[in-house]
Amino acid sequence: MSSFPSVEDLRLVEAIARHGSVGAAGRELLISQPAASKRLAALERRVGERLFDRDTTGARPTPAGRALCAEAAHVLDHLGRIFDRARAAARAKTFRVGTFGSLAPLLFPALDELMDGATVDQVTDHGDRLVEWVGEGSLDAAFVAVADQMRLPATVSATPVATDRLAVLTPEGAPARDGRRPFAGLDVVAYTYDMSADTLHQRLSGLGARPRAAATAETAVRLARLLRCPAVLPRGLGLAYAQEGDRISAAPLPGRLTLFMVTRRPAPHELTAMAGPLPGRLGLRRPAARRPG
Repeated sequence: MSSFPSVEDLRLVEAIARHGSVGAAGRELLISQPAASKRLAALERRVGERLFDRDTTGARPTPAGRALCAEAAHVLDHLGRIFDRARAAARAKTFRVGTFGSLAPLLFPALDELMDGATVDQVTDHGDRLVEWVGEGSLDAAFVAVADQMRLPATVSATPVATDRLAVLTPEGAPARDGRRPFAGLDVVAYTYDMSADTLHQRLSGLGARPRAAATAETAVRLARLLRCPAVLPRGLGLAYAQEGDRISAAPLPGRLTLFMVTRRPAPHELTAMAGPLPGRLGLRRPAARRPG
């Protein structure tokens, strides 16, 4: 028996998770409930873990089931696009590009402008997953800030395309202090797009702040306005979401970020050609030129 799950296995677990019922999943897939239950039991034996807790009220995914369902949804989505991508490739250049949610509103319009004549299929997710998808061939490129903080697949290369630093966005009406401990006794909303969030919170605590986590840059800015407190986030994103009356200032703590373009080798010419002008479109700096070795 193959160690790979079949497409029917993936469709079954995805449908069960979506419907919360083995019977409803079977009806969607045009198989009987006993047949669906038998197929699920066989899959659980192969995985070696229970995938769903089942009772008279329905079926709920276990932690193993949630993980498998997430992977199944990704694979099925990729399979569903195969014919469309093949047809599109015959007509015009199409690139599937991924980035994290906070950068997407800035990056994808910039790519659309810079890659004239090519179509960009947009994907958003966490940086480490995007890098994995480039490695497996599901994405043509990923723009992430974690490439130097993780082990890269052997099939990819990471090119620095822009740099940024942490800044403080102080909404109108929020306290603005100077000195060595400007955040003492204050709530401070914190967001960064690399893997240094825990370190950032520790440093803010060391400055006397009460750090508040935010899932995205826009969330950080909106929460800071609601609480009338400072937000610490990458400067480029702070400028993108700032409104009249907001103050952007240097952060009183270190925080240098690098945006990488991750591609399979060799990188497509269309992507490497727009790497130069991209930082300007994003309001970021170009990375420092490497000195000759």
